[in-house]
Amino acid sequence: MKKIQERNRALVSYVALPWIFLTVALLGGVRVSAEEHAFVFFPPPLVALILAMLLMVWFARGSLIEFNRWLELRQPMLTLFSNLLTLAALFFASAQVFNSVLPESGLLHWLFSFFFLWTLWNNLFSSFDARRLLRSLAVLFGTAFVLKHLLLASLYAPDGGVLRRIAGVVLQGASLGTLDAQAFAPATGYISFFTLALYVAGLLLVEPSQVGSANVGIDKVVRAYLSLNEAERLEARASILEDELDEVTKVRARIEE
Repeated sequence: MKKIQERNRALVSYVALPWIFLTVALLGGVRVSAEEHAFVFFPPPLVALILAMLLMVWFARGSLIEFNRWLELRQPMLTLFSNLLTLAALFFASAQVFNSVLPESGLLHWLFSFFFLWTLWNNLFSSFDARRLLRSLAVLFGTAFVLKHLLLASLYAPDGGVLRRIAGVVLQGASLGTLDAQAFAPATGYISFFTLALYVAGLLLVEPSQVGSANVGIDKVVRAYLSLNEAERLEARASILEDELDEVTKVRARIEE
């Protein structure tokens, strides 16, 4: 049973994850034009690469990825190469995920970019584990997806009602006339949704660092201890010392026997 689990984990780590993130990196820049319904590829802008770098720091802070373990030189060369490929694919997939939910140009592009930068930077130094990290990413990308592919797309839709068209004209004026650049066929939203879902699924398949999980547990114990008053702290220390004395007594009794 243990061999089967190790084999499945190896297949996921060295085969499934690189292909998943490479697929996300390819689909994240794909758009479908509204007029000709042809595929158009948008390369990731510079701000998407910066956001991807911050997100990689998030992964390290949340113990989802431990770079020292992934890039250990004493491991087999094939394993090291696979880990390097997975990290590179994860970086470009992260950049393309941002590219998928960012408006293509104009004021809206920079407003969305500032929203991502502000969120990532504010949470960069907070304490969180891998599960909390994945939940935060799902909410972050889900919000951006709804704003771009549902709200903005519905405002620009040519078959919308009068109020929707008026709102689209007002928003186009507020965005300095750049709303036309966001007009794509509805299939673009489906591609973006599949890209986001595949990206999150790939992150769920990544095995979190056990060391990081242990550190998170220790942090919780320390925070719980610091939240106690002085009397409760004395009682907790006395209880710990009592347990230690009981263990020492048991060990001495075994030695004497």
